[in-house]
Amino acid sequence: MLLDTASLYFRAYFGVPDSVRAPDGTPVNAVRGLLDFITRLVQDHRPDELVACWDEDWRPQWRVDLIPSYKAHRVVTETETGPDVEEIPDTLSPQVPVIEDVLAALGIARVGSAGYEADDVIGTLAGRAAGPVDIVTGDRDLFQLVDDARGVRVLYPRKGVGDCDLVDDELIRTKYGVRPDQYADFAALRGDASDGLPGVKGIGEKTAAQLITEYGDLAGVRAAAEDRTSKLTPAKRRGIVEAAAYLDVAPTVVRVAGDVPLPEFDPALPAEPRDPAALDALVKRWGLGGAVGRLLPVLTR
Repeated sequence: MLLDTASLYFRAYFGVPDSVRAPDGTPVNAVRGLLDFITRLVQDHRPDELVACWDEDWRPQWRVDLIPSYKAHRVVTETETGPDVEEIPDTLSPQVPVIEDVLAALGIARVGSAGYEADDVIGTLAGRAAGPVDIVTGDRDLFQLVDDARGVRVLYPRKGVGDCDLVDDELIRTKYGVRPDQYADFAALRGDASDGLPGVKGIGEKTAAQLITEYGDLAGVRAAAEDRTSKLTPAKRRGIVEAAAYLDVAPTVVRVAGDVPLPEFDPALPAEPRDPAALDALVKRWGLGGAVGRLLPVLTR
């Protein structure tokens, strides 16, 4: 089981009231919510291995170099030497180091790679996996990794992680009209305002799906646009041709990397906390007794 950790702790933050606080009054709603998410996921799906995949860089420079608008609307401060500073609610950002500390004390693997997003870590680990993989995320970009033949599916939370859509080949074909292996090209053509990807003017989700289905992939769509005998309307042809510079680079930005360098780590569910003393201190400091008390029996079952 691969967790898109930031996706889940953002969901926890907005789903759990900020009246959930530590003894000193500091909000810990994202921390407690994430721990309860993990409890429910492990309880419901019983993975052999669990990895909290991490954004070491939420807006990698190599993606920004290709499409400067990539996630630009979320930047608070640009930096020269490290990841840009992302716009995060004031009461969420202090909780992220607590999440890191609690995962470490529990012994749940937290894995990231410098210059890459959690999506890329997930893509690399899913590609390496010998057995079935459940990817837990609220990010549709990861639908491109779904593969029934390899047992790779996405658990896409609706309200909470106890109510997830099980995303497989059939669901993607039914909902979007494309195969999972076509999803990245479909997404590049459609664009995604939430990630600062403009897409092709005049081509929305339905038209993008129709074009990818008819011509097979983005290269086929672009070839059709250059072919005066193809059935493309003049408006679609013009939009695709005029978006050539974007379409040259968009697939690289949208596709999840599958060859990220990763550190050594142990993905096994911890049979007991890695650092019981540190965990006890964190529980007392942040008022996490209930959440940790629910999680430990599930991990060790």
